Amino acid sequence: MMQEVKSAASSRKKTPTPAAKPGSYPNTGSGAGTGPAFQHYQGAVQLLQQAKYEKALAAFEKLLPEAPIEIKERCQMYIQTCRRQLERTKLAFVTPEEHYDYAVSQLNDGYFEEAREQFGKILSAHPGADYAFYGLALLDSITGRTQDCLNNLARAIELNPRNRLQARADNDFQSMVDDPRFTELLYPEIP
Repeated sequence: MMQEVKSAASSRKKTPTPAAKPGSYPNTGSGAGTGPAFQHYQGAVQLLQQAKYEKALAAFEKLLPEAPIEIKERCQMYIQTCRRQLERTKLAFVTPEEHYDYAVSQLNDGYFEEAREQFGKILSAHPGADYAFYGLALLDSITGRTQDCLNNLARAIELNPRNRLQARADNDFQSMVDDPRFTELLYPEIP
């Protein structure tokens, strides 16, 4: 008798629950995912994916009060994501050195265009900021912009001769060591 129960239980096929696809909506079995709220949700997600955070935030906030339970939690999560991204773009720096530290962190994290933009902003506000020229020279070295590296490093050294000593020991200029113009810049002949 036990054998019959086991075989009856094992002969039933178990249908696995389908996994939700990324970006799909939970299905409640009542046509979820087809109403206007879900269409607005999809539009807001697209805005978020396109990094249009202000528009996405407005869309999610408008949708939240009437959002079906299936997407309400996701809307709240995306609202927080949009707010974090918007705060990140509204950075305020007390000093140019603090701004420089941020630019260097972008450089170190591999966000080269963001770093270049930040160094440019420093120089717009403080044209004599030797450390910003030095940072640009580092960035140019890392990204293979040889002539820009030489120009920015020359300007950094002109504004502050100690940058010459720092550049001699800086491993980020490794790609420049075989360039005779770089060597001449770091070790000028004294007349």
